[in-house]
Amino acid sequence: MRLFTAIDIPDQTRDALARLIDSLRREAQVSWNDAQKLHITTKFIGEWSPDRLPELKAVLGGVGTPGEMAISVEGLGWFPNARHPHTLWAGVEASLGLSELAHATESALKAIGVAVEERRFSPHLTIARIKDRDRIGGLRSAVEGLGAPHFGSFSPAAFHLYLSKEGKYTKIAEFPLV
Repeated sequence: MRLFTAIDIPDQTRDALARLIDSLRREAQVSWNDAQKLHITTKFIGEWSPDRLPELKAVLGGVGTPGEMAISVEGLGWFPNARHPHTLWAGVEASLGLSELAHATESALKAIGVAVEERRFSPHLTIARIKDRDRIGGLRSAVEGLGAPHFGSFSPAAFHLYLSKEGKYTKIAEFPLV
């Protein structure tokens, strides 16, 4: 089983991102993400034995709650940078609670053998993946012309454990945040 934890984004924010994707789609032949699949990953777990799923759920249930957090989805950017992009993303600005949740999840899962992420937690929503950088001039211009769009703000009530299989994400468990 390929698993990850994430925070869902509300429909209103998802709809705003879908409109963005639709408006940019004609600018470049890149791999656009389906807005219905967008989420804020808090921890990529990777392959996990189905036999150990109860153990994983128990550990995640004990992560604790950082309390109410405020999240705003705004702005667009490129990984690793605008000159040599492989990813177009929407920014996630959040109160300290989001990074506390990611850190607590990381620490709890380390205790049962899940690999620790070496990179710093950088919340974002992947809008598109870019393979051919030479043909995205129109996309770069369109993104620059948008400035720093705001897609929505929210306070999540829970985080979730997801199964990723054949391009589909299936929610396995929910863990309250407040």
